Amino acid sequence: MAGGTGSRLSPLTNVTNKHLLPVYDEPMIYKVIRTLTNSGISDITIVLGGESVGDFIRLLGDGSEFQAHFNYVYQQRAGGIAEALFLTRKIIEGNKVAVILGDNIFEDSFDSELYEFKNSTDFECYLFLKEVEDPERFGVAELNEDGTIKSIEEKPKSPKTNYAVTGLYFYDENIFNVIKKVNKEIGYSKRDELEITDVNNYYIKNGKTKSVIIKGFWSDAGKFDTLLKSSNFIKSQKINKVK
Repeated sequence: MAGGTGSRLSPLTNVTNKHLLPVYDEPMIYKVIRTLTNSGISDITIVLGGESVGDFIRLLGDGSEFQAHFNYVYQQRAGGIAEALFLTRKIIEGNKVAVILGDNIFEDSFDSELYEFKNSTDFECYLFLKEVEDPERFGVAELNEDGTIKSIEEKPKSPKTNYAVTGLYFYDENIFNVIKKVNKEIGYSKRDELEITDVNNYYIKNGKTKSVIIKGFWSDAGKFDTLLKSSNFIKSQKINKVK
């Protein structure tokens, strides 16, 4: 998902999409694509928005540089993650799908979780959680005693836990029907977005959602401090590899 306005990174984003900004030594979108390809995903649909579509296509091409195949979909306005995902239905419908937000930087790859999900009949959705110091910035997961997710609250003033829902989601083949139901039953939020938290809560109520606690580094890179944090992490990783 590489749409959105990136307003928190203005004025850097006044002339380009935030996902084209560098995280240390590469465009942000490279890191996100490699999270998918390192997890075994090679068929990737990229949802774009704004005025930088041509820049993305020139940069990424058909995906062969990443040993992948790229499709592109355009979101005309910032209508939320669930809306953006729904725009891909003609390409993806009938398949399980991994969704990743274009400003999420992960240290880990998720090949074992992907293999498990692809072959699972027990779970319809995987949500990836990370314990953070500032959970009020995110969707926050309330957990049951057995570690399953009880509910998700979006940007709560008084978070019930420190577990943030990261921007990585696995959904079953029914995802587009779920989005339709959420749109019909809940509709668009006060932000005029079709909220992914509402979609995730729908799956949670069905009782077939698995939570995965991320052990390695994770950050969104959508603010100046988190962009710097992500860049510093990537730099440290590369320095350590050289040593």
